[in-house]
Amino acid sequence: MITKSPSRPPGRRAPARGALEVGERVFLRQPVATDCEAWIELRRISGRFLTRWEPAPPDVPPREGPEAFQRLLDGARGDTARTLCVCLLETREVVGFISLYAIVRHALQSCVLGYWIGKPYAGKGYMTEAVGLTLRYAFTTLRLHRIEANIMSTNAASIALVRKCGFRMEGVSKRYFRIGGRFRDHERWSITVEDLPRARRGRPLARPR
Repeated sequence: MITKSPSRPPGRRAPARGALEVGERVFLRQPVATDCEAWIELRRISGRFLTRWEPAPPDVPPREGPEAFQRLLDGARGDTARTLCVCLLETREVVGFISLYAIVRHALQSCVLGYWIGKPYAGKGYMTEAVGLTLRYAFTTLRLHRIEANIMSTNAASIALVRKCGFRMEGVSKRYFRIGGRFRDHERWSITVEDLPRARRGRPLARPR
């Protein structure tokens, strides 16, 4: 699901300055302080649609509100984590977020993928395209080798998404994340740079920024 950057048809707005990857309908960029209001509103209107799948350890502060967004910003561009905004190419509005966390360098060059999209934008293919763009960013710009995604077996939409993007199921992690007050089993899906046709054709890899 990795797409080439399309030529821009008449009337379509160019992606915002600072876009990291550009697809047919969405682009990725780093979050900034002015995204706070949009983030809070997106979380508010999505409610249970998101929280039923999200880890919620009892010893962390609330995941909503300005303080939660500031924690997102603090970890958006570090050695062990990156956070990306998913924005519509047509309107530039923020529709979701993607995290690359638990980044390990040295011999592993790996990370874990997390993502969510606001309820009004779900089921339209935006996140599938965004994850494809994230793979390109992770494997070329960050020069990672392996990306893992851990998903509850009941989350059929998310499993279909990673399968469409080329991930393969490796097994089940028992009692992996605490969700809804219980540690729940998760399917473990992964993809490596060798799985991508562009990488096999020898596309040059950029140095990490």
